[in-house]
Amino acid sequence: MATPPSKAGTKGVPRERRLQQMLEAATDEFGSRGYAAASLPAIAARVGVTKTLLHQYCGTKEDLYVACLEPVGERLLEAIRTAMGPGGTTPHTPLRVLHGIFTALEGRREAWFVLYDTTLPPGGEAARRAAVYWSAIDDLAAGGTAELLRAAGSRDPLDADALRYVWQDLVATLVRWWVKHPEQTPEAMTQRCARLFAAAATLAPEDHPG
Repeated sequence: MATPPSKAGTKGVPRERRLQQMLEAATDEFGSRGYAAASLPAIAARVGVTKTLLHQYCGTKEDLYVACLEPVGERLLEAIRTAMGPGGTTPHTPLRVLHGIFTALEGRREAWFVLYDTTLPPGGEAARRAAVYWSAIDDLAAGGTAELLRAAGSRDPLDADALRYVWQDLVATLVRWWVKHPEQTPEAMTQRCARLFAAAATLAPEDHPG
């Protein structure tokens, strides 16, 4: 998953390609180590450029983080919105959302940890920008889980709030497991989730008359 050191910084590399290499290396670094522990010299070394050149291209560490954050945030939002669709939430929507998330992250799975980085300095631009994406994704989760409960006959707002928390933690846990199993494709992972959901459904208490 990590980007190995390369000769990418040598002369002759087009500017856009060099910038892309820097962003890929930075995504690896932020995703694997977290913002607080990430090192600009380490990122530069991954690409094969100097720290000075990295600054010239990408600005400060916070600027570089934001440049890595925005693509994954936009990809995930688009994937979730597309999976939810315009017709409302159905029992199949959770699996579609999960498949959309896995597909959006494939090839750059550590980007999930760039988006959900708990080491961001509070009050800074990085934390502010990340919070915008967190809030948008949370709003989609809240709307979708509430619709599922209404379809199941529950209008208790506490049920909706509890299910939202369960769903958010479930998604994060499944992504973390998937990152540790790189051989699992998005399609295979979605099928696995379908089996897990089916097994979980058997744990529901049966209705008894009276």
